[in-house]
Amino acid sequence: MSDAYFNRELSLLEFNKRVLHQAYNQNLPLLERLRFLCIFSTNLDEFFEVRVGGLLEVLERNAPPTTGPDGLALKETLDEISIRAHQLVHEQYQILNRELIPLLATEGIRVLRREEWSEAQVAYLQHYFHSDVLPVLSPIGLDPAHPFPRILNKSLNFIVRLDGKDAFGRNSGRAIVQVPRSLTHLVELPSALVEGGRAFVFISSIIHYFMAEIFVGMTVMECYQFRLTRNSDIFLDEEETEDLLRAVQGELVYRQYGDEVRLELTDTCPAELEQFLLERCEIKPRDLYRINGPVNLNRYSDLFELIKDARFYFKPFVQSMPKLPKRSSSYFDAIQRQDILLHHPFDSFQCVVDFLREAAADPQVLAIKQTLYRTGSNSPIVDALVAAAKAGKEVTAIVELRARFDEEQNVALAERLQRYGIHVIYGVVGFKTHAKMILVARREAEKLRYYVHLGTGNYHPRTSKIYTDYGLLTCDKEIGEDVYRIFLQLSSMGKASKMDALLYAPFTLHKGMVKRIRTERENAEQGKPARIIAKMNALYDLELVNELYAASQAGVQIDLIVRGVCQLLPGMAGLSENIRVRSIIGRFLEHHRVFYFENGGNPELFCSSADWMLRNMFHRVETCFPIRHKKIRERIMEDLELYLRDNTHAWLLQPDGAYVLARPGTDEEPVDAQATLLERWAAHN
Repeated sequence: MSDAYFNRELSLLEFNKRVLHQAYNQNLPLLERLRFLCIFSTNLDEFFEVRVGGLLEVLERNAPPTTGPDGLALKETLDEISIRAHQLVHEQYQILNRELIPLLATEGIRVLRREEWSEAQVAYLQHYFHSDVLPVLSPIGLDPAHPFPRILNKSLNFIVRLDGKDAFGRNSGRAIVQVPRSLTHLVELPSALVEGGRAFVFISSIIHYFMAEIFVGMTVMECYQFRLTRNSDIFLDEEETEDLLRAVQGELVYRQYGDEVRLELTDTCPAELEQFLLERCEIKPRDLYRINGPVNLNRYSDLFELIKDARFYFKPFVQSMPKLPKRSSSYFDAIQRQDILLHHPFDSFQCVVDFLREAAADPQVLAIKQTLYRTGSNSPIVDALVAAAKAGKEVTAIVELRARFDEEQNVALAERLQRYGIHVIYGVVGFKTHAKMILVARREAEKLRYYVHLGTGNYHPRTSKIYTDYGLLTCDKEIGEDVYRIFLQLSSMGKASKMDALLYAPFTLHKGMVKRIRTERENAEQGKPARIIAKMNALYDLELVNELYAASQAGVQIDLIVRGVCQLLPGMAGLSENIRVRSIIGRFLEHHRVFYFENGGNPELFCSSADWMLRNMFHRVETCFPIRHKKIRERIMEDLELYLRDNTHAWLLQPDGAYVLARPGTDEEPVDAQATLLERWAAHN
């Protein structure tokens, strides 16, 4: 049944294709279209750093050839990745060159090429080069004393062909010049030197133009940009690691110099220099990407800070604070009256910060425990925990050091927390702590009451403005005691405790999902109503996919809203006719995980930190929490049904693995789920 499963890497490329397609969308503001092009670039970088890097690492071990459920062998997967990624990169630069650059120019925003500079602009940029650029350059002439350098991951470089001898009589004929990361990507030209509008120049263009002034006395024959991507995954043998913090710190040093996985090279570079770079960088021709434009298109993202004209961006909105129940004098009072649902980005993350700050200052609060996966620098959440520690509370933080690409920040966070006497725990060896939990223990009338925040997203103020997520504030006794047990287990090495309300990975979450899918199948077989709606970021778990296939064959109606990777293929005769899969790509990054089961007329609704992926189910600490409050349950169901009606930003997965953009029918009104949610937010505020 290999044709019944979608390859993970190819599915992820399909997701990036949907992101890229947003740059075509003429209904979006101009710089938002450019932003999606930049997001595509960073997504593709991470895809090569992590996914392709991991595949190449396995291939180099010379392990016996194996095939996945999709039927593709490892080398076949890499070959297919190369074909599709080359197509996407080609399309990316076509959009840039044929659509976005001309449109920017008509709006008076130009990034000038070297051949477009006037004499006055050249004079200005020459002064800038000598004052701000040349002092920080470190060109490397290639000779026996200076072999080909270890190129920094994702750094922008020039390969330079030279003629003549330097001051020491050397004549290697080649040199490498790295564009310093400390320099800005774009330099704006003074308005006096620009005829209307605004004009910018890439720092790389300045270095290229004045390259001869770096190699004085020699002739620069040719000069071409290139960029090398490396495997950036961190490997830790945790069984042999005595101090996880120090081990992560040590591995971070080597991240920039992992194995080579991709070479990007300007398409004007001649074959001889191309071959030289392929050999020195140890890159196969399959992994070479010829670029028709700026290498690393993400450098355009500097425009978003430089151009402030509101016409070019999404209409801004101010996040709201949730309306607390009447007669509530504090968050504790409000939560006692009823559970509070937070729907980000429409609801402000500030309420979570305020809840923590109130807990830190409240003399009745005895202890605060929290998981921290990604928090960002200068986090108000961390400030609140520090304030609580200073106020004499018992504060415990579970810090996940191995949150990919946030490791360095989390190491610094852990060290800061420890300085204030906060108990810092690095989770469980071999399992990432991905759950999003806050537990506040408060003494009330000689009893201890637990107040809890559970979320589907990170405790990160910035991402809360661009990711869709749910958060629940509750003092439900069973949920509070379950969260307490999880924190106790994470800190004490005890056995898994029985949960009263939560499903908990790696122990009960997978079993709980399988059980509920089977219940829907059994109900369908008995002629009872049976339905599943599941919203998540990724679906890649063979057992869950097969359970969904079996449920579909029994007649269960299944709607899956899967933003990214999806192993399951819907609409296949005799297998998945009753399954529909859609992906929403819009202004906000769809991030909440929500699972609905009809359950024979007694519906169950859960929110979770976990996707339906093998790693989340068995290799991470995750929580999945029930939504028990009737009005909150109705509100979330209303949101889910809205996503299922979206016919403007929804992509429908086909049986062959392709995605088709949904369009309104002749008698249908356009439905944009995210825009509708924004309108509802505005109407209530």
